[in-house]
Amino acid sequence: MMKSEATLVLLHTNDIHSRLENAARIASIIEEERQRLGDAAVLVVDCGDHMDRARLETEGSDGLVNLKLLQASRYDLITLGNNEGLTYRMDILKELYGRNPGFRVICANMLKTRDGQRPDWLLPRTVIVKQGKRIGIVGATADFSAFYELLGWDVTDPMAAIQEQVAILREEADLVIVLSHLGLPRDKEMATTIDGIDLIVGAHTHHLLHEALYIGNTALCAAGKFGEYAGRVEFVWGYGEERPKINASVIPTAAYMEQHEAASIISQYKAVAERRMSRVITSLSHPLPLSVNVESPLVNLLAAGLRKWTNSEIGLVNAGQLLGGLALGDVTASELHALCPSPINPCRMIIKGKHLRTALEQSVLPEYVDKRIKGFGFRGEVLGALAVDGIAVTLDSSKPNMQKLIRIEVNGEQLADERVYTVGTIDMFSFRIGYETLAEAESFRFYLPEFLRDVLEHELLREEAIADCHAVRWKPVSNDNDGENEENDGLCRIE
Repeated sequence: MMKSEATLVLLHTNDIHSRLENAARIASIIEEERQRLGDAAVLVVDCGDHMDRARLETEGSDGLVNLKLLQASRYDLITLGNNEGLTYRMDILKELYGRNPGFRVICANMLKTRDGQRPDWLLPRTVIVKQGKRIGIVGATADFSAFYELLGWDVTDPMAAIQEQVAILREEADLVIVLSHLGLPRDKEMATTIDGIDLIVGAHTHHLLHEALYIGNTALCAAGKFGEYAGRVEFVWGYGEERPKINASVIPTAAYMEQHEAASIISQYKAVAERRMSRVITSLSHPLPLSVNVESPLVNLLAAGLRKWTNSEIGLVNAGQLLGGLALGDVTASELHALCPSPINPCRMIIKGKHLRTALEQSVLPEYVDKRIKGFGFRGEVLGALAVDGIAVTLDSSKPNMQKLIRIEVNGEQLADERVYTVGTIDMFSFRIGYETLAEAESFRFYLPEFLRDVLEHELLREEAIADCHAVRWKPVSNDNDGENEENDGLCRIE
């Protein structure tokens, strides 16, 4: 048996999304590996979306709790996911990463729009020496260019950026690794089209590879989502061999205890976040209830806010974006964050009436209202019915599906199928998620860095908006009075 010249272990994480307790368990795994093998034999990386502002500690510390956890576990380098790059302004990222965080931040396809340069804290590639081997690493993130440009970033084609950096690293390094926040389909494309990559460590699509997937000479690895697994890749060089043998696996984290220092950091920043998020936004004299399948005041308030925020004719949002109502009395930033945790942005679409009509018809059907949604910024459970502003709908639930809406008026005029309307809504619909015909819009304009909870907070400060949100938009007709509108309590129930 050939004696090995060198062994290196790469520990990798991805898409933790601020499941901080699992990050603390991963800290125990990292500590155990370092104690067993020594610092020189262990390389630790994260492939993005470590942060998620749906978590109170992350929101209430501007991501500082995530930074401290990475520092405490002595990560060697990270790349940025969309939950870092798109949910934080550039100045906050500079605060986090621009003060010698103790690890390197790499992303080859992010440039500042202003001058086409990278910030001082961001590298396109790096070389780290471990076990006498030069490990070349390049990172890249998904090119949501239309969103990034609103935050001052020029996010370029990741494949071209990776190819350029890999060509440089092949001359400088013994091993070339890509930290990819692009998703498994793009990783497979990368392995097929770009020569010289030894390993792609993947993220973004939350894919779990229990062992390496080989495409040609390139190995693909990924550790799933939410810190449920940590990835482990062992490189073994035999004497005189240029290419190492690669053994890849994933480690379930549930069996590990939270590392003490990491648990202490989480506790500390929970207290910090609770103090910061205790800010009182307003005080309500009446409750604002919510239901996902019944027209209700709080989501009406959000629909109206989106209409005003985007200066549109119509406001439109799915009720599942909100996770609860508001009781009378004080409303705090923490409470608003808890009921509206999604990092979803306002959006202004220009769309034909026929596509709106289809979505509105679908929104009274249980298969849409109860549809479970994951990803694309959504942090709720089910899609929920559509709440509207600027629209009045007359509904006959006895009619066949997709024919239940007997009249739709937009600001007093009947909806015209071929007319285009401006609609204040949410970016999620542009991805063909939920009410898919809304993605047929002729154009979209996105509003960053504001989230839905920012819109809601703005509306909660307007007394006239709170009064208007109780007005009925969906009016059922009675089958017992020859089609005349029945008296109702302002709630349109989904049959």
